Amino acid sequence: MPGDVIKVEMSYTKLLVPTDKEYEFIYPTVVGPRYSNQQAVAAPASEHWVRKPYLHQGETAPFACDIKVNIAAGMPIRKISSPSHKVNVHYTGNTVATVALDQTKTTAGNKDYILKYRLAGNQIEAGLLLSQGEKESFFLLMLQPPRRVKLEQIPGCDYVFIVDVSGSMYGYPLDISKKLLKDLIGNLRPTDTFNVLLFSGGNSVLSERSLPATAENISKAVKLIERQQGGGGTELLPALKRALALPKSENVSRSVVIVTDGYVSVEAEAFDLIRNNLGNANLFAFGIGTSVNRHLIEGMARVGMGEPFVLTKQEEAPKQADAFRTLIQSPVLTRVKVDFNGFETYDVEPATIPDVLADRPVIVFGKWRGKPQGTIAVKGFTGEGEYQDAVEVSSVKPAKANSALRYLWARHRIALLSDYNLLQQNDKRVKEVTELGLAYNLLTNYTSFVAIDSEIRNKDGKTMTVKQPLPLPEGVSDYAVGGFAAPAPMTSAPMKMLSRQSLPEEATADRSAKDKAEKKEKSASVKVGEVTATGGLTKDAIKKTAELNLKTVRACLPTIQPNAKVSIKLLINADGTVKSAKVAGGDIKDKTILKCLQKLIKGWKFEKSSVGKETEAAITLQIGS
Repeated sequence: MPGDVIKVEMSYTKLLVPTDKEYEFIYPTVVGPRYSNQQAVAAPASEHWVRKPYLHQGETAPFACDIKVNIAAGMPIRKISSPSHKVNVHYTGNTVATVALDQTKTTAGNKDYILKYRLAGNQIEAGLLLSQGEKESFFLLMLQPPRRVKLEQIPGCDYVFIVDVSGSMYGYPLDISKKLLKDLIGNLRPTDTFNVLLFSGGNSVLSERSLPATAENISKAVKLIERQQGGGGTELLPALKRALALPKSENVSRSVVIVTDGYVSVEAEAFDLIRNNLGNANLFAFGIGTSVNRHLIEGMARVGMGEPFVLTKQEEAPKQADAFRTLIQSPVLTRVKVDFNGFETYDVEPATIPDVLADRPVIVFGKWRGKPQGTIAVKGFTGEGEYQDAVEVSSVKPAKANSALRYLWARHRIALLSDYNLLQQNDKRVKEVTELGLAYNLLTNYTSFVAIDSEIRNKDGKTMTVKQPLPLPEGVSDYAVGGFAAPAPMTSAPMKMLSRQSLPEEATADRSAKDKAEKKEKSASVKVGEVTATGGLTKDAIKKTAELNLKTVRACLPTIQPNAKVSIKLLINADGTVKSAKVAGGDIKDKTILKCLQKLIKGWKFEKSSVGKETEAAITLQIGS
């Protein structure tokens, strides 16, 4: 009720993955203006939010916005900054910091809040976070690559490219694949080794052992791929098994790259194979074509603890290949093993550990019971030889700020089970996902949220709607929502040409009484005159729609001499959309007005033709001041 305070608390959990060794957190604070080409009277309910009123440029928002961020990095923090807001940073240790908005600034709520930070360290670092609960306790171990990777730290690299050459890849998708692979293989380092495995109904390899990335071998591989035309079935599982079974040198970092459109026969065993072999090979999936099976590509990336890449155009190949090459070309720790000594853990993810890459840390998380004690030992191999490190669990104190770890674990588990269910529905998995959603208060395919207020606050049932205008995003002018008479009736991309006058009356609640008086004095009266129609719609149907849109027509009309006429010729599609519109002004010579009307009328929505035919129509608008 008026004067009451309502507190709404929502939580979401997101794992921040660094880009170029920098972590970035973004929180949106305002919804910018949107454009819609539909008339308010004909727009579906889902579009009505577009009419939200906005403040004028420079006006102060009638609400306050404050953001406070606690960072528990688990390892030393090197630098914290915000390119969007002025902030004050307070460190309570070298791994924990609090970031608060500078209170001298009052415009925090008109732009996205962006916070960035980097971690320190010139060696591979291991950090641990603990959360202790009444029923369950959770941990997160992060293996962070060095800030700067030296060439001698990189172990040998071996790449196996699994290329889909089945019938669905014929033509355009395979052409994109050839471009991508030519770029990837052609830019391998002389110290790298590689192999190519082609698969459709069966599979074949370039060589039974990986080859050095010499000019001769690269040319041989490119010619093999260039000869492919596409055809046959698509069996991924046998291809994966063969690729993982190919011999490789000891302590070499192997990356398996799958290139496919995703129209493949994939059993749950393929996911199991990827998931259980992360200690032997990193896996990356490239989705190729204009309609990629993204569920499969993203699912393979998830079980492989990697990133999905999707390539829809040939011209994107160099950029995507470069981004992928940057990610995988510098492994710093391979054959990674994590042992828990005296620290009782269970439900640990992932089942096996992928390589630590120069631009990608490795995250291991799960549950623990008993006391936070013992050690977590990390072993592996770098270019300089064997690597070992240990984290003393007792040196890390469980913190309430780490309570999000339980949701991180549950969300990962739900996503993993859901990926498997996409391959093959399983009632047991459905039950487990449902139980996880209920236990951890998470939205899933089988659970949702319902809020029930049991107390009746408004006993007399009378309500009043208050239009609360939003501030314009920083840098956006009144041209987005006013100050320039333009044709758009509503607002779906930032509306550069939308006028306040073109919005329905209720969407301009922030306009002053003076503005309203001036509009009433200057606005033109408009009536529908003669109407003709041939084809799918009757002239009565045409007239009805025109009359419904008269209110928005006035947005294009300043004060005009009495008895002016506008002639409109329309070609209307069978579905009621306007195919073409021509506007002639007679006494109205102002091209801006005519252009405004033409653009507005093209957005009109008529009835559908019951006979499935186009309609030719002519409408005369009679305008007076």
